Amino acid sequence: MRFPEFEGEWKSSELGEVSKISKGSGISKDQLSDNGEPCILYGELYTKYKSEIIDEVLSRTNTETKLLIQSEDNDVIIPSSGETAIDISTARCVRSEGILLGGDLNIIRLLFGDGRFFSYQLNGVRKYDIARVAQGVSVVHLYGESLKKLNVFYPSTKEQGKIANFLSLLDQRIETQNKIIEDLKKLKTALVDGLYNSQGGSPRLRFPEFEDCWQQYTYGDLFHISASRNADYSISRILSASQTRGMIERAEIDIDIKFEQESTRTYKIVHSGDYIVHLRSFQGGFAFSDRGGICSPAYTVLRSSNLLEYGFLKDYFMSENFIKMLRIVTYGIRDGRSISVEEFLKLCIDIPSKDEQSKISKVITAIDDKINDESEVCASFIRQKQYLLRNMFI
Repeated sequence: MRFPEFEGEWKSSELGEVSKISKGSGISKDQLSDNGEPCILYGELYTKYKSEIIDEVLSRTNTETKLLIQSEDNDVIIPSSGETAIDISTARCVRSEGILLGGDLNIIRLLFGDGRFFSYQLNGVRKYDIARVAQGVSVVHLYGESLKKLNVFYPSTKEQGKIANFLSLLDQRIETQNKIIEDLKKLKTALVDGLYNSQGGSPRLRFPEFEDCWQQYTYGDLFHISASRNADYSISRILSASQTRGMIERAEIDIDIKFEQESTRTYKIVHSGDYIVHLRSFQGGFAFSDRGGICSPAYTVLRSSNLLEYGFLKDYFMSENFIKMLRIVTYGIRDGRSISVEEFLKLCIDIPSKDEQSKISKVITAIDDKINDESEVCASFIRQKQYLLRNMFI
């Protein structure tokens, strides 16, 4: 794939022929500070800098700089160690000079060409070439001498710039989309806090059509423990708890869990609408199930009474306020030890009418749907970028 105004064959060279490759100098995490000189640590390429171009440096250090390595504009940096051979191919172009470059960073200083273009190439079609020269098992290392022998392909500097500009615009759109998603998540958190809680004496957030006071119940009024088992093997769908997705089918979790079919007769039966306690400590260990199946006997299944609308408490049980409340109660009842299910069921909570519960659930669900829609848009942009990385480079 090329822009129509360009033609002619791309050139091929070993990376060592078009660049000088060196290493950064050690800066540890505990040497980071709120002020000082801007710096980049190798681990930040995996966590902080998600696109191939670093325009803004996020970390600083007050470490003595005389013996440290500073960037030049257009440098390409790539980790020299990582967890897997594939992940280590995480190239970034530094767009500023004078940035301190920490240890475990390979510095590719180009003799000519656009560093942004080479970063995109190294992260795209060259990723598996880099993986092949990485060394190690539990910790993978990528040495400069190996990088020098890597074959790279490049057109004129003008075409490099056109490709890099185009892909950077797509990166900016992905970044914007991620910001939209994060803002929606913050909105949801604020609404859950306001609709379910009265914080610091301030009035609870309510819809104007509801006036009835919320009623206090114990959790034992709202739930009962269900211990029914799959004794006749009639249910085959095995569910597992996900901290973010609730109860999902075990096959959807990327973990190889071995079990004997015989043991499923002891598994607990889960109905759609049940809440599953999957952490002994109760510290946010609730998963709502929107499907039926069976789950490990280590879980506790809480079945709702007719006082609750379907799924009304699923977002509250994941909220920071609920988790804080449990921590306070835990330290008050058991001196920091986890409370039992029976003790939890004695705790109190305020609940509105079922009509108001339904309205609250619909509002939160609408935000969830919007988050899912925007997340799919973001995923589409990411797929588009991966397609372009495969097809715009030789």
